[in-house]
Amino acid sequence: MAHSFESPGRSEVEFTTSELTGALGDSVTVLPLLVALAATTAVSLPHVLIGFGVFQIVWGLYYGMPLSVEPMKALIGLAIVGSLSYPELAAAGLLAGVVLLAVGSLGLVDRLQRIVGEPVIRGVQFAVALLLLEAAVGLSIANPAVALAGVAVVLALAAVGYRRSSVLVVLALGGVAAVLSVGVPTPRLPELAIFPAGAPTVSAAALEGTVAQLGMTLGNAAIATALLCGDLYDRDVSADSLSKSMGVTCLAAIPVGGVPMCHGSGGLAGKYAFGARTGGANVLLGVGYLALALVAAGALLAAFPMALLGVLLAVVALELGRAAFAPVDDGWALALVVGVGVVGLAVNVGVAFVLGAVCFWLLSREK
Repeated sequence: MAHSFESPGRSEVEFTTSELTGALGDSVTVLPLLVALAATTAVSLPHVLIGFGVFQIVWGLYYGMPLSVEPMKALIGLAIVGSLSYPELAAAGLLAGVVLLAVGSLGLVDRLQRIVGEPVIRGVQFAVALLLLEAAVGLSIANPAVALAGVAVVLALAAVGYRRSSVLVVLALGGVAAVLSVGVPTPRLPELAIFPAGAPTVSAAALEGTVAQLGMTLGNAAIATALLCGDLYDRDVSADSLSKSMGVTCLAAIPVGGVPMCHGSGGLAGKYAFGARTGGANVLLGVGYLALALVAAGALLAAFPMALLGVLLAVVALELGRAAFAPVDDGWALALVVGVGVVGLAVNVGVAFVLGAVCFWLLSREK
């Protein structure tokens, strides 16, 4: 039983062109979700970007590899579509941080993952994708012409092999449009404050969202990421160590205006695909986030075309939905039932997660 962080082994940090391009692999879903969250809630985007910048650097240097730092997608998705207020999101993130730190310290990650079952986790992931897609349609119909232009850009880039990068291009186009509308903001440091967007509020929705998020986090952000560390980088990093580092990240970042963050196998694979091989990619990306925080003014965000934001959310939703079913060889029907049940039947995500876990347990006993 481990009660402290394990040594991550060799520490590697390089600053090359490959590390710079690899850094982009982790921002494909991060930036669109953060912009959408800031546009639809009371969250302070500069504070959130600082949190991501700091912990990209911290974990890149600590692990010596391009470990991903991503938003907790279930909680962020629920906040974007209005199921969680920012105070509830903050409370859910703190609760998740406490649990992740505890189960990682006690060496319980693998055992909890076996109890829940992958199909249930994938079902929650699919449900969040559907909710994001619904929000994307609502934002896009406000200005169909702009939305269609954004879709055309995505399809054109996908046709020439840049599907993952297309969201960054659309995000950049929206940023240019915002700058042309309100001008370039004066760089300034955000004010340091405790819970700048509101004190945490523990509610039934926050508790239920935490339960659903923990299922995704233990499976994708801890266990799957630990396996990829070995497969892609030949590094022995345990799921329990990753669970502890995610717990520390949430507990440290949220009180100063951050949002729930985790590691993720998708971001790690994205960095590898774009060329990242060391923690240098994290340092470069972290510096980029910190620089962006200086100009992420509220006026610039308010001028961002909402129809383009809808296109970004649609692409993220499709990627999330595709990832939900790609790894499932068995139990896809249960994943589909959980996902559709949350959205189509208006079943709460936390309730659907618990019911799905019970069904998985009963089905497993019959085999």
